[in-house]
Amino acid sequence: MSYLSKTLKFTALTLAMASGLAHAQSYPNRPVKIVVPFAAGGPADNYARFMAQRLGDELKQTFVIDNKPGAGSIIGTDLVAKSAADGYTLLMMSNTHTVNESLIPTKPFALMRDFVGIAPINYSALLLVAHPSVPVKTVGELVALAKSKPGKINYASSGNGTPYHMAGELFKFLAGIDMTHVPYKGSSGARTDIVGGQVDVMFDAETTMATLSREGKVRALASTGLTRSNNLPDLATVHESGVPRFEASIWLGLMAPKGTPADVVSKLNAEVRKIVNNPEVKAAWAKQGAVPMSMSVPEFDQYLNADIAKWANIVKVSGAKPD
Repeated sequence: MSYLSKTLKFTALTLAMASGLAHAQSYPNRPVKIVVPFAAGGPADNYARFMAQRLGDELKQTFVIDNKPGAGSIIGTDLVAKSAADGYTLLMMSNTHTVNESLIPTKPFALMRDFVGIAPINYSALLLVAHPSVPVKTVGELVALAKSKPGKINYASSGNGTPYHMAGELFKFLAGIDMTHVPYKGSSGARTDIVGGQVDVMFDAETTMATLSREGKVRALASTGLTRSNNLPDLATVHESGVPRFEASIWLGLMAPKGTPADVVSKLNAEVRKIVNNPEVKAAWAKQGAVPMSMSVPEFDQYLNADIAKWANIVKVSGAKPD
């Protein structure tokens, strides 16, 4: 390579690096939209609003929440997949998305092909709850009732592929029972109907269901972590209650369209990690039953791929299908 060619190559590289640095320093210079592909009122919506406020404070720019629920998160997610890869449209995602990679393979996007991971946010265990009119007080009693009435007990979820749906399918498989899935367009509708007695049981996030349980509007049968909840230490886990190996949770994260500048992704990752590692945030979330998650961009990428593989296996062995 000639001296001139080397000089031109070095100059081009320097300009590219300078341009990327300038882009990162100026981002964001206009409002950023976070699309939540779930209905308002659920964990994804609540924590998206929390993160939007904190990111806005840190980056001195407005972060706007745009709820686009429907089709088990597919409608809103596809909207983000087709958005400009400039860092101004982000996706609030959950393990619904990693489940859907195998549960709904015909969707118009592929998670790891069309998106780039920014950072995880938090995870929380679920609670298995029943309406007080259902004559069960323990997991064992629920299993016995379901076995005596195959397909007659129904369970609500916030839609196909959501953590609540898959927790129900995994529970059915491991307990050897048949229950009928009743999918809703969002967790708020499912929650309203279990409180009203229109459905029998439901798996729901501890962060939203614990209060209803304490108020006696639903009966908590078990938590779904491998260990008991710090907030509900007297409540046994499903695993302890005679359904070995059962574990389910909901986790949340942020992604962006594939092609979003790496410097923007790195900047957002750093800001999210700063927020979730804040001692005050950790303490507040602990009271809600949420545990902060902090990973680098490459670590989150590995986590996403591992979770996709995990759920692909569960979908296969359980025979779960979208309703």
